[in-house]
Amino acid sequence: MDTVPDKLKRPLYIFVYDELLLQITKGEFPVGSRLPSEPDLAKKLGVSRATLRQALALLQDDGLVRNMPGKGNFVIDSFYKQPDSVQLEKLSNPMHKCHISRFDRIDTHYRLEAETEYTKQVLKINSSRVAAVERLYRTGNDLVGYAFTFMSMETVESFSLDLDNKEQLLDFLENQVYVDANHGEIEIRYTHTVNLADRKEKLIGQNECFLLLESLYGNGDYPLIYNKFYIPQQFSNIKLNIYK
Repeated sequence: MDTVPDKLKRPLYIFVYDELLLQITKGEFPVGSRLPSEPDLAKKLGVSRATLRQALALLQDDGLVRNMPGKGNFVIDSFYKQPDSVQLEKLSNPMHKCHISRFDRIDTHYRLEAETEYTKQVLKINSSRVAAVERLYRTGNDLVGYAFTFMSMETVESFSLDLDNKEQLLDFLENQVYVDANHGEIEIRYTHTVNLADRKEKLIGQNECFLLLESLYGNGDYPLIYNKFYIPQQFSNIKLNIYK
């Protein structure tokens, strides 16, 4: 005789998770929409707020919902993206592969700095000056991603970059350098510190960020650029293909 599983042993928050997932899949809570407040949603589902929060935490872990402090819980589109076509080990911009949001705009700022021991270490070349470039990734009015780039003047000159041409600079850093690079290296860390040049700026979730350290190489022995990508944990979706 088959044994019928005792459904009462299944945690209540899993039932709540399944119900919310069903409603999201059916479009009752469309992508981009804000879920009802926790008190209203808990009342609607007939559960305690503690149980609801467990279900919401699981939805957040699975990349279906994100919590915006002070604003509520929002349905995100990472569940509907093509997860297998843009993995981290492929040579292209990791911010767009590992961040669950689509960005409305990317602001860029640069400054020229004197060479330091640190830039000599990461760029592996002696350069009297280096370009330090910030990229601020925004969704609506929210700052949801941040990148900092060091680039030697040799790279600037070899690609005929006009640092004052923000459109050209942004296209190079976001796209063209990945076309011109032959290979790259990425190191993944976790950080609780994000130092923005403008202290008035605040990265959402900046106290818990994945930090991707990326070096991109052309034909030479030194990197074309060195990137530091900060992706708040609540917006991250980092995957690797593993082969035998």
